[in-house]
Amino acid sequence: MAQPTLPDFSARQLEAVLAVCEYGSFIAAASRLRISQPALTRTIKRIEAALGVRLFERSTRHVQITPAGREFAAVAERMLNDLRITVRSIREVAEEQRGRLSIASIMSVASGALPLLLAVYRADRPGIEIHVQEGVHGSVLEAVRSGAADLGLTYVDELPDAISGEALQRETFCLVVPRRHRLAARRTVALAELRDVPLVALPSDSRTRRTVDAAASVAGLTLRQIVIVNQFATLMGCVRAGVGLAIVPTGATGLFLGRDLRAIPLGEPKLSRRLGLVLLREREPSPAAAGFLALARRAWPKPAGR
Repeated sequence: MAQPTLPDFSARQLEAVLAVCEYGSFIAAASRLRISQPALTRTIKRIEAALGVRLFERSTRHVQITPAGREFAAVAERMLNDLRITVRSIREVAEEQRGRLSIASIMSVASGALPLLLAVYRADRPGIEIHVQEGVHGSVLEAVRSGAADLGLTYVDELPDAISGEALQRETFCLVVPRRHRLAARRTVALAELRDVPLVALPSDSRTRRTVDAAASVAGLTLRQIVIVNQFATLMGCVRAGVGLAIVPTGATGLFLGRDLRAIPLGEPKLSRRLGLVLLREREPSPAAAGFLALARRAWPKPAGR
């Protein structure tokens, strides 16, 4: 069945009909629209010709709206109101005053640098709804690849072809110990000294764990990772309770050390990874995401002690 041809009316034409309805006069309506009266008359005639009905009955002294004109005016008013709301909404999104931002982040960044960035970001963009997905390196990449996240914060040394990375910081690793532990007074600790020390660790699929395991393997060490947890808060709680020590990225320690824990830099071999932003190569960032990217490049928190 053939679809009826829709007339092509502009917002300006719809405003012309509403102005004539409001003022009941072509002269007054033309003045309101800042056009000539003949130009307004031609506009109304074009609309009537496209619709095949008369919208107004004209006399030398009066303009009377027809039933068809009244119905069309109601539709025109709804369309213009919807258009105004849509335009305002789009402008708010473009100006980062409204919208949604989804960030996938490895746990060390989510508990370290990210909260500081979000505080600055939210101060200028209170209308943006932010979702943070914490996880291991692999889950961050998958969230970005699938579109579940606008961007990711993770390690950028080794990335799939579809993902682009931008380094913001080189993250070193440290050993977290209770302040009363025998190693607490040390300025550095070598990985070899931890051969027989009970350790609390993250899962084997996390990049933090893989970095530590790879360094131990190269050094010919077998570490005693006796408790495996999923969150840095749990890991630090176990260290605080005396369950074991922990080898973690330095940036993950800032919110957890308190007065009873100490982070000691690892000596030889030095462990480090580049941290930064990851994006899907073929996706253009949304205005909200672009704003966060610019902020992260400008204001990424400097590592403690530097």
